[in-house]
Amino acid sequence: MSKIIESGKGSVLPGLNNQQAISRRKFLGYGGAATALVIGIAACNKDDDDMPSNGINLGSGDKGILNYAYALEQLEAAFYTQVLLTPYSGGSAMEMALLADIRDHEIAHREFFKNALGSDAIQGLTPNFSSINFSNRDSVLATAKSFEDLGVSAYNGAGSLITTGAYLTIAGKIVSVEARHAAYIRDLISNGSFADSTVTDANGLEKSRKPSEVLAIANTFLMTKVSGNNLPTS
Repeated sequence: MSKIIESGKGSVLPGLNNQQAISRRKFLGYGGAATALVIGIAACNKDDDDMPSNGINLGSGDKGILNYAYALEQLEAAFYTQVLLTPYSGGSAMEMALLADIRDHEIAHREFFKNALGSDAIQGLTPNFSSINFSNRDSVLATAKSFEDLGVSAYNGAGSLITTGAYLTIAGKIVSVEARHAAYIRDLISNGSFADSTVTDANGLEKSRKPSEVLAIANTFLMTKVSGNNLPTS
């Protein structure tokens, strides 16, 4: 099996160590779209949402949806970074190389949203991975499966809430990559389960989740909780 994407070997972005490095070429591939997002966000209503008592406020409108995606990408990037820092036993060289590719994708997604949002980005989130046994392959892959399925369902569920066409285009490009991740992880666990009935419906369509459903799950892996109380619902 060929690698999902060539591992990054370029310049390290500020604040990233070698384990987190992605190539400058891959990151700048998002450049034009990020510029468009920055311009769009600057034009959004600069409302000062009150911080809810139960966590970090993602904001409202399209800005809030982008922060929602940014929060999820932070979580996934942190998870795969830890997987590669403390590799579990029993993983083949090819398996670990592909997991490194996924890590690099998630870091690229995280940095894309961070740069696109600029001063409107939420703070860096601290993960809580105490329930995960990173030395155990089954524990890691089960968590990876949960994160990838969650991410795909989150993007699918948020699509109808986005009002700016350019944002929807970017979300579609990212969710297609996340779905490739999900398919690979599922087949590592059980070959042929890449699109089984737990993630698709009778029409062969991927299932989706509302932000409230997604955040209820994601928050169990975060030290400081994230609130989507001000996100659009329709």
